[in-house]
Amino acid sequence: MKVLSLNFLSCAVKGCKSSSDSYPLHPKDAELVQDDIEVNAQLLINLLPRIDWTALTTTATELGFPALPPQAPTPEELEADEAKLKDLHHLLMETQIMEGKLVCASCGHEYAVREGIANFLLPSHLV
Repeated sequence: MKVLSLNFLSCAVKGCKSSSDSYPLHPKDAELVQDDIEVNAQLLINLLPRIDWTALTTTATELGFPALPPQAPTPEELEADEAKLKDLHHLLMETQIMEGKLVCASCGHEYAVREGIANFLLPSHLV
């Protein structure tokens, strides 16, 4: 599961739908793997407006990455700064959670991640 995916996921428990704490899900005991993927600057520039930067900074910190700047870079800044572009590419596209859990801060439900796939099936009492 790519780190980028975490930016689009929230808790599926019925009671969490209205809670702001259900997003983002927090990685716990995460085993990370790095893939070697060619940098695609245009893809990152197009993704940037769709990324919740606050959630991404939280996720990056929890995974042990260096702190991201408080505000998202502009597309122009990314194009001009190759180091920033590569760092963002490394975090979003090359970093993958292979094993661990994703935890909801609202209800505490844990979604298992095995072999890079998160299990979002809920027990019947939580649906």
